[in-house]
Amino acid sequence: MLGNFSFGDYFKHDAIQFAWELLTGENWFALPKERLWVTVYETDDEAYEIWEKEVGIPRERIIRIGDNKGAPYASDNFWQMGDTGPCGPCTEIFYDHGDHIWGGPPGSPEEDGDRYIEIWNIVFMQFNRQADGTMEPLPKPSVDTGMGLERIAAVLQHVNSNYDIDLFRTLIEAVAKVTGATDLGNKSLRVIADHIRSCAFLVADGVLPSNENRGYVLRRIIRRAVRHGNMLGAKETFFYKLVGPLIEVMGSAGEELKRQQAQVEQVLKTEEEQFARTLERGLALLDEELAKLQGDTLDGETAFRLYDTYGFPVDLTADVCRERNIKVDEAGFEAAMEEQRRRAREASGFGADYNAMIRVDSASEFKGYDHLELNGKVTALFVDGKAVEAINAGQEAVVVLDQTPFYAESGGQVGDKGELKGAGFTFAVDDTQKYGQAIGHIGKLSAGALKVAMRYRLT
Repeated sequence: MLGNFSFGDYFKHDAIQFAWELLTGENWFALPKERLWVTVYETDDEAYEIWEKEVGIPRERIIRIGDNKGAPYASDNFWQMGDTGPCGPCTEIFYDHGDHIWGGPPGSPEEDGDRYIEIWNIVFMQFNRQADGTMEPLPKPSVDTGMGLERIAAVLQHVNSNYDIDLFRTLIEAVAKVTGATDLGNKSLRVIADHIRSCAFLVADGVLPSNENRGYVLRRIIRRAVRHGNMLGAKETFFYKLVGPLIEVMGSAGEELKRQQAQVEQVLKTEEEQFARTLERGLALLDEELAKLQGDTLDGETAFRLYDTYGFPVDLTADVCRERNIKVDEAGFEAAMEEQRRRAREASGFGADYNAMIRVDSASEFKGYDHLELNGKVTALFVDGKAVEAINAGQEAVVVLDQTPFYAESGGQVGDKGELKGAGFTFAVDDTQKYGQAIGHIGKLSAGALKVAMRYRLT
């Protein structure tokens, strides 16, 4: 997104003139003036007159848009932060791609077509909305504008779709190469090309896949890209291989990404490899369930079974179903989840979740994106939910470590398994779970004795 801003300096007249000069000036974008349409808020006579009398746009290409969303000031041409606070009318500039493309001008029944595309929005922040809905004028009106980078690139390169611009064409060709796809018009290629940009820059900015906040957003985007690769027939990890082509096409804008290329590739590759363990089996089982489905809703019990038994994320189940115009019974899923929690509490013999009894003051550092094996120290041991100082061969326990390459179950992805070895002991890890900021390795000591503060090697 491109933009320019003014805080009490210039207002409607200058903002509109600046936009028009950039879009149509011979030294700038030099777009044909007859291709440009504008909208204004229904009562914003000032903006209307600037467009008509100063810029010179014919009345038939200036469209007033009123409250079209069911409430006062609820309009495509009135911007507001929320129920209260700074707000104001906006004027939008549209480009007409031509009558060979279906669609009508903004405000018409055919406005959702691709012929008329919004390329610039100029917001005039001139009111402060009060809790009772009254609009008080701001002492210093401001301007906030936004122009779509890919949309203006499409206009300047004389193509109708953002995916036909040079940046995306190059990435789509790279996706086809690493997945083996032959149809360059396949929508999955577009999804992956779009997602590699988001994921690569998120990781370069320090975001790592997790089950919380930004990390969860990143994880979902990666998983969606991986699934579309699976739909294209990709047989091995592919997503990380697109970081190089992305850096090439970004040029000087991708310098920071280039400096962190190895780290970004490793994070994406590790996440894809971990997710691949559940993807193929989960998709096959979901396909079986949908094939015998009667109606348009997948029951919550089935969605939960895919999640609980096979580690298939419910959000991915919803994505697949949405593409087939099938709904997921989310209430039924939540009910099945709660029932599973209840059974777990009863089976444990305690009045609360077994895991909830484990309280760990220390934190574990996840190193799985950099190391598959590493050395470290045991920071806590738990047997039957109680902290202990040592365990002996044959005992089942939860082992907490200072650092680990083992991924803890989250977001529908099962926890890792493996071995914890040290001087004279071997601990078989059957599952890995989170306990607050700590990561616990659940399993059984098969040989020797294990004590808090002992050194170990994880594989």
